[in-house]
Amino acid sequence: MEIRRWRQYNWPLLVCVIVLLVLGALAVYSATLTAVTGTGVPLHIIYPDHLINMGLGLTLMVAFTFFDYQLLSSLARPIYLIGVFLLILVLFIGRTSEGARSWIEIGARTFQPTELAKLALIIVLAAYWQRFEQINDRWLVQLGGLVIAGLLGLLVLVQPDLGGAIVIASIWVMMAWGSGIRWQQILTLTVIMLPLVYIGWQSDSFLDDYQKRRLLTFYYLLNDPSLVDFNDSYNVVQAMNALTQGGLFGAGLTNGLFSQGNYVPVQHTDFIFAVIGEEMGFFGGVVLITFQAFLLWQALSIANQARDTFGRLMALGIFGMLFCHLVINLGMNMSLLPVTGLPLPLVSHGGSFMIITLISIGLLQSIALRSKRLVF
Repeated sequence: MEIRRWRQYNWPLLVCVIVLLVLGALAVYSATLTAVTGTGVPLHIIYPDHLINMGLGLTLMVAFTFFDYQLLSSLARPIYLIGVFLLILVLFIGRTSEGARSWIEIGARTFQPTELAKLALIIVLAAYWQRFEQINDRWLVQLGGLVIAGLLGLLVLVQPDLGGAIVIASIWVMMAWGSGIRWQQILTLTVIMLPLVYIGWQSDSFLDDYQKRRLLTFYYLLNDPSLVDFNDSYNVVQAMNALTQGGLFGAGLTNGLFSQGNYVPVQHTDFIFAVIGEEMGFFGGVVLITFQAFLLWQALSIANQARDTFGRLMALGIFGMLFCHLVINLGMNMSLLPVTGLPLPLVSHGGSFMIITLISIGLLQSIALRSKRLVF
């Protein structure tokens, strides 16, 4: 790659990634140090796996930085079909955990096709809307984009994975907005979706009872806490207890009462922010949110400076994916949103999402490096 092109490399984005990875590595180490699973298996055995995922993800991030993102436009269709195939495959051979059949076992490791499907959707929608760039405000074009996203969303929802389906919807909304969808179209599509949401709620095909209870628990916490079942609200209550114990600077790494007492379930993934809040305090939480926000800002900046529609829409899609994960994860840790099981970007333990996130960062850097034509 030409030396002059490296002037476009987004160094602030790289700094955000490194800071968040280090913060996450410390938090996951503490969250798994004394915790055990429901069957009594120590969680500290997964920490080396977390470091391996980070290393693999960083390697792929560098590789995709050198990769010309524009080549993905011609590969969008097969990438999308692979995503669809894996989402269908997981329904038949996938491993069930926490009520969802979402993981494919590969030897001693597992892979979550939903995470690949998110990136596949970003690539195919960017290629689709670039192809119809001059007529993107037409109903037929926008409905075509909705069908592309809807198929993946439906396959994710039947696992059932409500959080993954919400992320896919968020990616579509962000990229549709970037493609030039009109507000009248958004309003009409929203009205059309309302009865579909009601049908999905009444049906047992898309949401399990425990997922419905999570949503109802959130509603009851806001309106009538006396109706809340203790078992359904246990995760949120313990996470809030951990956060309130943190104070300004926290109890110190590995010294949290709730974090080390095995009180907060899945604290190495969904509720990692509770560990950070208790052991690193308000200051640690502010640092995390600041760098997450700055990372999102850099994604928008790269989208604004992209040299073509494909790169701009891809950057917006990556922004939408990371923004949705961040807001929902922080919201459920602070009882501001219902629990949907979404990890915190670059911080939570989770191999598939960690690797896909770092690949996405590499693609953002690829877009940034090629944002200007070189003139000699």
